[in-house]
Amino acid sequence: MARASTRPTSRDVAQAAGVSQAAVSLVLGDKWRGRVSETTAERVRQAARDLGYRPNLAARNLRLGHTRTILLVVPELTTEFFAGVYTGAARLAAAHGFGVVLYPSPEGIGPAPDPFASAPAALDGVLASSMAADALTAIRGDQLPLVMLDSDPAGSLGAATVNLDIADGARQVADHLLNLGHRHFLHLAADVPSWTFEVRARALATRLATTPGTSLRTAPTPMTIEGALTATETALDTPGPPPTAIVCDDDKLAAGVYKALRRRGLRIPDDVSVTGVDDIALAAALDPELTTVRLDAELFGERGMRALLAVLEGRTPEEGQIPVELVVRGSTAPPRA
Repeated sequence: MARASTRPTSRDVAQAAGVSQAAVSLVLGDKWRGRVSETTAERVRQAARDLGYRPNLAARNLRLGHTRTILLVVPELTTEFFAGVYTGAARLAAAHGFGVVLYPSPEGIGPAPDPFASAPAALDGVLASSMAADALTAIRGDQLPLVMLDSDPAGSLGAATVNLDIADGARQVADHLLNLGHRHFLHLAADVPSWTFEVRARALATRLATTPGTSLRTAPTPMTIEGALTATETALDTPGPPPTAIVCDDDKLAAGVYKALRRRGLRIPDDVSVTGVDDIALAAALDPELTTVRLDAELFGERGMRALLAVLEGRTPEEGQIPVELVVRGSTAPPRA
């Protein structure tokens, strides 16, 4: 007959450590400083490890009126970038005793069904990408402690914002291509109504306009490889100076550009230079490897979660945008003479 297993209790930890249950509660609740000594705290932690003790978080949270659960709202689950955002956010959340639930907004934009019977009762806070902001209405996330990612600080539902310095990324791309000698540009712009893409377009156009003799055309495209292929082919058939550089809002769009150029018998970078944004694994898999703006998705998710934890604790989140970096590879070169 198998012996019934018993789950160790805080009383067992207290007995093993030679302290009171109150001391165990203080140490394991990380409220021991100034109340018990460091030596005693370590003795309690070691006893808990030795016994395999785990606090009953469900019961504790029920008493406190919190679930220790954060909702991360993203446009989609299938992109490497948002997987990185989740990884960074969840890692920091776990270190503070929070779990993270992922919630994708269908098609990246528009309303979404409520994943909970009552979101405010099930969640402690929300971390949301601006590209999925409409989903907040359905889940009533704007009634919870909220931090917005990639969002206009002046219009983010009154929430704190955490942003990558994406405008500087666009300027870095423009400077790189201008310094190579390019003057005729095509901007393959993501056809998504989002602040982040508007910022990229404005920064690119503003920087290129400072150099005489430049031309810039914009080709809106769905955020798909096939959409980018079609948009590029249409743009190449449009009258006007042919572009010697194509600036893409996303690495995935750049893959569609590669296909379109090769169908026309154009070589990269000999005939046309191409750039992207994100620096996902695809960027190094393309041939030639893609010059792109590296966005640190994990740091982005971590900074977002850090800001939300500050809001939950009544503190002001850290300000300042996260720097981005242009990674120069083989897809850019001076234009033909």
